Formats: sequence, structure tokens, C-alpha cells
Amino acid sequence: MTPQANGPLQLSRNDVSEEDLNSEVDLLRDESLLRAVVKANGLQTRGVLDRLGLSHDSPERRTARGVRSLAARLHVEPVRKSNLIAIRYEASDPVLAAQVLNTLAALYLEKQTSLHRPTGEFAFFEYQAAQSRANLEGAQQRLVEFGRTDGIVSAALERDNSLQRCGELEAAYRQARIARADVEQRIQNLRRQMQSFPARSTADIRTADNGQLLEALKSRLLELQLKRTELLKVYEPTYLLVREVDEQIAHTRATLTTEQASPTREETTEKDPNYEWAKAELEKVQVEQGALAAREVAIANELLASRKEARELGEAAVRQQDLIREMKTAEDTYLLYTRKSEEARIGDALDERGILNVAVATPPVVPALPKRPGWLVGLTAIMAAGAASTAICFVADYLDPVLRTPSEVAECLRVPVLASLPREAA
Repeated sequence: MTPQANGPLQLSRNDVSEEDLNSEVDLLRDESLLRAVVKANGLQTRGVLDRLGLSHDSPERRTARGVRSLAARLHVEPVRKSNLIAIRYEASDPVLAAQVLNTLAALYLEKQTSLHRPTGEFAFFEYQAAQSRANLEGAQQRLVEFGRTDGIVSAALERDNSLQRCGELEAAYRQARIARADVEQRIQNLRRQMQSFPARSTADIRTADNGQLLEALKSRLLELQLKRTELLKVYEPTYLLVREVDEQIAHTRATLTTEQASPTREETTEKDPNYEWAKAELEKVQVEQGALAAREVAIANELLASRKEARELGEAAVRQQDLIREMKTAEDTYLLYTRKSEEARIGDALDERGILNVAVATPPVVPALPKRPGWLVGLTAIMAAGAASTAICFVADYLDPVLRTPSEVAECLRVPVLASLPREAA
């Protein structure tokens, strides 16, 4: 019987070993057990002198003599190839023989119970179960206080979630760094493209002569020529005024020629579309760069906070695991002592009702016939007495040193016998 709802399935038979049988045989031959049997059945007063009241031995010596006699007449031996023990006791009184065996069986069962079921086991395990219950409640209270103080329900689960969050943030941080490096490379490329593109491009070119200037120059040239003609009428061509007019005419012609050779050029310019596109892209990418830098800083700060939280949750998980392990150990101890207490209670109940693993297979009975017939015992005694007396006579005669005949004297002393006197009959 076990305290569990379903007992263990016995697939093999638990045979009694030879060591177990020998242990029980020695227990049946135990001196204290035999002493109790002697006292219970009064075997210490079974001697002839004790019955006649002539013995002056102490009660202890009488008991010891009774124990020795009981041990000599008691035969305890295991039956071969079985788990049985045969016990035989020889006595002149058949009722006394059965009574001694019954007393021995009863005292043996009590002793076997006391050996295999020590007293106080149920009280011990019940006390230990109460202590384990108190330890379990204390461990549970510490675990509840830990969760209430730190605000953590499952530190291991929250730690795993935090570590997963750290992994996601690290991936996002790497992506932000890669995106920022890409943006910086795009900014450099756009700046190089802006340097290769002109800020403005020519949209329309118009070429036209300066009519007013040409008219003025022609009028001036005509006036100079008329003036030279008037001067030539008065002066020689080598005259100073004439040469000055010639120089002015030459200068005016050169200016007129120059103006005619380089007409007025009117160009119309507008913003270069490539340059403007590159500029717009650069501004956009610079704005994106600022956003990515801010995002990278935010992710880095959040990553640091998540790592710190993960470390704290890891330490909390260790403490919580210790508390859970302590509670589990206390619970296992409590369940163990509870089962042991229940087993002890069941064992005590079984012992109170005499349900043991040892039983008397065949109880002693008072024999109707003696072990040997009386006439056979008497005949055997007479024959033994005759043989013993004959042997004693021969031995006594052989050991007697008296010389009875003259021949024995002559043979023993080796001297001649002169005379001999016969012994008279009584």
C-alpha cells in the first residue's frame, strides 16, 4: 500500500533472498527473544531440583539455564527452495511444546514489527512535513515579494523579449548607418555634378548693329571730310590743321570699321535645369541626412537603454530563478515528507491490525502422539544400560592393580611363588 492514488505496477515478483531468510532465522534464535519465551512459559523452573524446591540458584541463573535448554531443543532452519522457515521444539509435555512455539511466534512478530517499523516514525515525518510546509510558504512569499517589488512577472520571458528588441534595434541601427553612408555618398556625387554643371545657360542670342552710333560716325566722317576740303583750299596738305583733320578722319573710319565689324550682341540666359535638379536633390538629400543622423542617435540611445534593461532583467531572472528553485526544492521536500508521513501512517495502521510481511503459515498444534514410542525408548534404554554396565566391568577389571592368582604374581614379579592362601568367601 502506498500513499499515491495508483500504486506502482509490479511486473516482477519480489522473491525473498537467502540473506533475508538467514536474517530471520538468526532473529528467531536471538537470546533476548528466547529469554522472553522462557519467562512467558516458566521454563526456568522446569528442572528436577527446582520442582523439589532444592535448588538454591538465583533467578538469573535459572533463566540462563532455561534459555540454554530452550536453545538446545529449539530447531530453526529454512526450508530448501522456499521462503519458509521451519521451527521445531522438543519437550516432554506436548501442550507445553505448542505453547512455547505459539509464544515464540507472537514475540517474533512483535520483534519483527519493532525492527522494521521503528516507533515515532509517523510523528517525525509529520513534524518534518509541517516544517517543510512553513519553508514552502516562506519561499512562495519571497517570490511574490520579488515580483511585487521589482514589477516583474516573468524575468526570463521579459529578458528574452528585451534581447529580441536589442537585436531588432541593432539591425535598425546598422540599416540607419548604411542609409546615412549612402546619403553622404549621394551628397558628394551631387556636389561634384553641381560643379560640372553651369548655374545658367544661354537661351537666345541676337546680333544687331548700333545704328545711332554708325550714323553719328558717318556724319562725323562727312564733316571731317568737308572740313579737310575747305582747309585744302587754303592750306597745303602738309599743314598742321590739315594733318590733324586727316588723323581725325582716319580715327573715325577706324572706329566706323570696328563698329561695323563687331555688331551689338544680345544674349538671353536662364537657369540650367541639370544644375537646378542637382541643387534640389542636394537640398533634399541634406534634409534626409539630418533626419537619418537624428534617427541613428535615437536608435543608439534606445539600444543602450535596451541593453541596460536586458542586463538588469538577466540579473533579475537569475534571482527569480533562484527563488523558483528554492520554492521547487521546498515543494519537493514538502511532498516527500508528506508521502513519507502518509506511508508511516499506513504502516502504523497496518501494524496495529497485524498486517505484516511475515505470517505463520502453519500454527503449532498439540501432537496426539509422541515423537518416539515408549516401548522402543525403554528397550533402547535397557540395551544401552546392559552394554554400558558390561563395558564398565571390563574397564574396572582391566584397571584394577590387585594380583589374584600365583601365576599373575610370578608373571608380574618374575620370582617363584612358594605358597598361596586362597581368599575365603564372604
